[in-house]
Amino acid sequence: QVHLVESGGGSVQAGGSLRLSCAASTYTYNNYCLGWFRQAPGKEREGVANIDSNGNTRYADSVKGRFTISKDNAKTTLYLQMNSLKPEDTAMYYCAAGIWSCTLVAGDFGVWGQGTQVTVSS
Repeated sequence: QVHLVESGGGSVQAGGSLRLSCAASTYTYNNYCLGWFRQAPGKEREGVANIDSNGNTRYADSVKGRFTISKDNAKTTLYLQMNSLKPEDTAMYYCAAGIWSCTLVAGDFGVWGQGTQVTVSS
């Protein structure tokens, strides 16, 4: 099975930057779709970005131009570089993996990390 562990969350000022990491343990890591999702208290979980086995990426409209998803296949690690952060980016951020699909829909992903908190102050 795949295990995912996020790190890199914290508190930053609006306009600042933060990089999240997701370390994965799997024998088939390179064949997975990998994604980042976020969820604020009382809100639904929403897709932020994903990257497929070929390196193709997809972003939610709300983060285009500000966030960049990438991966290091040799280290089986997923990253999310977040720039120009806004207070509305405040949420718990989760990484996830799926083998049969590559979407921004949470229900399409079967393996999840524990989450890392991102707080952006004005």
